[in-house]
Amino acid sequence: MFEPSTIHDYHDKLMNGTVSCVQTVQFYLQKIEEKKHLNAFVEVYAQEALDRASQLDLIQKQGKPLGKLHAVVIGIKDVICYKDHQVSAASKILRGFTSLFSSTAVERLLEEGAIIIGNLNCDEFAMGSTNENSSYGNVLNSLDETRVPGGSSGGSAVAVQAGLCMVALGSDTGGSVRQPADFCGIVGFKPTYGLISRHGLIAYASSFDQIGILASNIPDVSLVLEVIAGPDDYDSTVTQKEPEIYSSKLDIDKIQKYRITYFEDALFHPSLDTEIRDQILQSIDQLIADGHSVQPVQFELMDYLVSTYYVLTTAEASSNLSRYDGVKYGYRSKSDQLDLTDFYKNTRSEGFGKEVKRRIMLGTFVLSTGYYDAYFTKAQQIRNLLSEKLSLIFNDFDFILMPNSPTTAFKIAEKTEDPVSMYLADIYTVMANLIGIPAISIPLYKHSNGMPFGLQIMSNRFNELALLRFAHQTMQQLVVVDGKAID
Repeated sequence: MFEPSTIHDYHDKLMNGTVSCVQTVQFYLQKIEEKKHLNAFVEVYAQEALDRASQLDLIQKQGKPLGKLHAVVIGIKDVICYKDHQVSAASKILRGFTSLFSSTAVERLLEEGAIIIGNLNCDEFAMGSTNENSSYGNVLNSLDETRVPGGSSGGSAVAVQAGLCMVALGSDTGGSVRQPADFCGIVGFKPTYGLISRHGLIAYASSFDQIGILASNIPDVSLVLEVIAGPDDYDSTVTQKEPEIYSSKLDIDKIQKYRITYFEDALFHPSLDTEIRDQILQSIDQLIADGHSVQPVQFELMDYLVSTYYVLTTAEASSNLSRYDGVKYGYRSKSDQLDLTDFYKNTRSEGFGKEVKRRIMLGTFVLSTGYYDAYFTKAQQIRNLLSEKLSLIFNDFDFILMPNSPTTAFKIAEKTEDPVSMYLADIYTVMANLIGIPAISIPLYKHSNGMPFGLQIMSNRFNELALLRFAHQTMQQLVVVDGKAID
């Protein structure tokens, strides 16, 4: 059976009759069954996907216009709504809930002919970095099943990594697309805040959340982005500009030379694995040799990133998750308590997992009387300082290079008893969400422990085309062999 390398390659095979839409879906359903122990999927829409594939084969046979994503097999994270399908945010408190509408992103995928093959496991309410916080159990990294796939979009990353779908949608609040992409050796892209509508995305922290894209290559990411990005009347925070046609502008005749920077405070941070640092420095040397301008800058706010992020996101989470009370939908405590307050307490205590309860309590604390100014207000001030600092940096540079994580994928249960250590592992990814800039993780490296890791690239707001073009160019030109960058 033909296994597509890119969507463009796949469409060529469909057009010349090498493969049909139904055969493609059957192929992926078989792989999902073979790899079900990875626990990437919460639910597989097997019959529905086959029926849609049959319809798409008929449309193609009749010579009707085909969508940009004709018969492309896509998985969606279990925080993205799909009408008449269950969505639970991997939480007991939403088990059995069926969405009454589809997210704008899903609607646009379907309009362009995509096949949604299932919804994907994740950390509960997208809170986590390992996919160990799901009420459906751990997702396993297919390269080493004793290790985590990263989170919170771990199921989405593994589905692409293991070849269970062509592309997957995730969500990125503080690195939840880029970090699992890093751990799994695939591409993970987070757009500018407001480029993709959040309508139909279950909220964790509304001023941080963005739908992101995971794939095995940049052209597929670019094509999906141009389909799902753009204005939406259901989201007042989304841009009013029409998206670029990214996929047709990736390859250019003349290789561009860019102004690139990196933070010495990041690459020489004591938490960073020395192999990760050394291989990224090798890549920087190669970029310089290729004619790019690469200069370090001092970034004195590095050690404030994680604390600022967790103060603000938990505060927003405590508000967003207050709606889950067991009265109108979702899990309801079976306790016979008649008192309404006790009913709420029982429902939320039983329905939410440990990590979600920890973040709700932390968020409630930083918003409480006497602590609001000391924590929440101060964090907002630091967020503004970050935005001002990055604006100045992007006046002089096109891109910022950064690791995604201090380490490669760690062992299952290695950090579950140390939440502070887990939070600190987000040090390299949260900045893009704090200031709303686009960022991408591209798979370039392999550690001596056998696990992959990637390079994170960030650009200024709404500069996705240049970011994707540079990332594509870098993946084509920069190859790392035995820790050495070569052309």
